[in-house]
Amino acid sequence: MSTATTDFERPETPVDRVQQVLHAQPILGPLAVLILAILAFSLVNGRFLAAANLGLVLGQVTIIALLALGQTLVILTAGIDLSVGAIAVFTSIIMASLTTKAGVPGVLAIVIGIVAGTAMGALNGLLVTRVKLPPFIVTLGTLSIFMSLNLVVSRSETIRGTDMPAIMTWTGTTFGLGGFRVTYGSVIMLALFAFFVYALANTAWGKHVYATGDDPEAARLAGIQTTRVLFSVYLVAGLLYGICAWIIMGRLASASPNIGIDYNLDSITAVVLGGTSLFGGRGLVLGTLVGALIVGVLRNGLALAGVEVVWQGFAVGLLVLVAVAIDQWIRKVRR
Repeated sequence: MSTATTDFERPETPVDRVQQVLHAQPILGPLAVLILAILAFSLVNGRFLAAANLGLVLGQVTIIALLALGQTLVILTAGIDLSVGAIAVFTSIIMASLTTKAGVPGVLAIVIGIVAGTAMGALNGLLVTRVKLPPFIVTLGTLSIFMSLNLVVSRSETIRGTDMPAIMTWTGTTFGLGGFRVTYGSVIMLALFAFFVYALANTAWGKHVYATGDDPEAARLAGIQTTRVLFSVYLVAGLLYGICAWIIMGRLASASPNIGIDYNLDSITAVVLGGTSLFGGRGLVLGTLVGALIVGVLRNGLALAGVEVVWQGFAVGLLVLVAVAIDQWIRKVRR
């Protein structure tokens, strides 16, 4: 009986082996796409690999990469956060308003702003874990709330960096690194990625995040406090958005209530392109960094090639659809 069954089994093909490798190492796919994109654009335009241009790409992806880091933590638990941009922008307005309108010292304003961002993330977490509302609905609602409060506090006015203490825009200051010009904001972003690469791989909290996203009921039966894990994920995400608000002010040399329209979708795009599954339980924060770089490289390379902005967005959207389709295919790996 077993022999007959074995005879009818489909033999493993090279495609099956690729599928299994990508399932075991989800970062390999995004990394291959990034390398191919760099090679292609370097052939199209010789200026692409110039140190000045590569430094520009890193600076451009810093904000989205950091927002996507918080988004990754949420998506690993099979959730979604549509309020990332609203929290970051509103927090930047809080920081700037405290210094320019209330006379609060710059360092204290930054700390208060980061605490405020963390509190906004905690609100999302409480609504998801205590009120038991779906993450999509919760963050869709808080998106509207935070954006409205943002306009009320700012009165729809941009606060210039020259009106704020220098520490408020310090993250946008550049320094030389070989032939590159790197901002301190990019250094902070890379340091945070390094920390969470370690935390997710080597701490009990990181293992609980993956377990909760993969199968919350099994995780609960194994003794994991899934409710606390979910709350902590939204709390930490809010903290990251608060830090990102400081970097946004440095990047733009101002605090504007009218930015960040694409932050939500761009953060999700970076997570998806980085190989993190929208169904939770699988993915790497390092992959998210690669995903953000893919978006940055794609847009920069297409711009150097003379492609219009509208078609740059088309290319990114198409790449997202392909990435989701590949994720679905990888999840069906043969055991």
